[in-house]
Amino acid sequence: MLFTKRFSYTFYKEQSGLSLVSTLWILTILSILAAQLLYSIHIEQRTQRNFLDRAKFHYAARAGFEWTLAVMRTDQTPFDSLGESWAEPLEGQVDDGVQTGNFLNYQVTITDEASKVNINTADAGLITNLLAQVGASPDEPLTQELANSIVEGQPYRTVRDLARVEGMTSQILYGTQQTAAFTQGGTNTQSTPTGTVDGLSTTAGGSLQATETNAQPGLVDLATIYSLDASTDPNGESLVNVNTADAEQLTQIETQSGQGGGQSVFSQAEAESLIQQREFDRFSALIDVKAVSDDLFNNIQDQITTEDSGGNEDDGETDNQGNGPRGQGGGQGQQNENGQVNINTADVDTLQSLQGIDEGIAQRVVDHRDSQGIFQNIDAIKDVTLLTQQEFIGIVDKITLKDGDTRSGLININTASAEILALLPGMDSQKAQAIVERREQDPPDDSPIQNYTDEEIKGNPFTNISQLSDLEEIDFETFREVVDSVTYRSHGYRIEANGVDAAGKVISTCIGIINRAGDQVVVQHWRQD
Repeated sequence: MLFTKRFSYTFYKEQSGLSLVSTLWILTILSILAAQLLYSIHIEQRTQRNFLDRAKFHYAARAGFEWTLAVMRTDQTPFDSLGESWAEPLEGQVDDGVQTGNFLNYQVTITDEASKVNINTADAGLITNLLAQVGASPDEPLTQELANSIVEGQPYRTVRDLARVEGMTSQILYGTQQTAAFTQGGTNTQSTPTGTVDGLSTTAGGSLQATETNAQPGLVDLATIYSLDASTDPNGESLVNVNTADAEQLTQIETQSGQGGGQSVFSQAEAESLIQQREFDRFSALIDVKAVSDDLFNNIQDQITTEDSGGNEDDGETDNQGNGPRGQGGGQGQQNENGQVNINTADVDTLQSLQGIDEGIAQRVVDHRDSQGIFQNIDAIKDVTLLTQQEFIGIVDKITLKDGDTRSGLININTASAEILALLPGMDSQKAQAIVERREQDPPDDSPIQNYTDEEIKGNPFTNISQLSDLEEIDFETFREVVDSVTYRSHGYRIEANGVDAAGKVISTCIGIINRAGDQVVVQHWRQD
């Protein structure tokens, strides 16, 4: 009996112990599950808050983008410069939409795509200069090969597509950054970052380091595919394509205001002579076009001479300016006994008697003779050029060499940096700096800029390309070299709008490329982060 009681007590005690252990295990498991549930709820709530914050700040960034579009639509100036209001970073606020009385901040920056080099239109020479700007040696054969490979790969959909070009490196494409790592012990080390987290750079080992400076820009910083300009003159009229225009259209070309503006450049015969010689690939070729084309010369070569009339040497004697014995158009010596016109003594009226020569060409023949001396033979009449330097300068804003409503790849002299301007044909750092200094100085009293208020325009931006020739540092040879590459305005812009929290941290970003060459502003490319 006693044994039975002891066994029952022992069994009961053991069962109680097991129950207690089981209870404790159950409580532990329940505590873990509860903690996990609470953690999951916390994560879910935090995720929802983050999602809500991103949604709200995306709304703020988008509002900033739309506001900037409205600003760009109201810009009516016939030029585009860093002195205009659009070039200043924009900041604003919008209602929270969720929390009453709260406001969300946005910040917007606008970049003129014409301040960069267009890799879809640049030739190998310009690409080589650009590669030198990002650290490649211009004299290295590999640099030349890379430039040629880039040109062969045109066109590109994005600048980052250059990564597929043989010979391209990440340093050339993306640039390099100088960083300083701050360890817990206070020791500083230098390294090149491989990523960025909240404004800090991370190395390959994963340590967080603060980025101090961008030591070398890359092609992604200096190149574009979106630079765009309208094919119109400063007055908004369509440019004349000298490669396809008929004679009537060519005779309507007038020099730009300030360069003898309002005067027709080409007479009918000059226009016809230009048509016979065209297929121009650069503006500079125009300055070498002959007033007397080969076809015209073939028609008149039997009608002209450089010999004196009637065999009288005295009658045909000319001075060192090519004038006849009785001065320009002196009457005697203008034609010989065979009725041939003496191009060394004939006046404008007599020269017009030749088939295909009108007053325009005749005057250019006389002007050439007066400035260069007498013609040594009749073939020398083909040395007479169709344009003077001043006329060439005066029409570059009125003409084009290609059809189309827009032109791609031109660099805006009002927004490009001195470093980019120095890369262009005929340019160097001194000439580029002269352009920058000119656009930043106060405008003179007779400047067209005076038509705008101080709030709208700062500095003295270029209002046409012809004004480049006014700079002492830009001689005519430089002008004729660079004129194919530049403009004074832009119709393609990059808009980056950020939704920013109260601490200044960027929460959401919208980036768009806009094209405003037509009647409406078109978003050509869009990305949101």
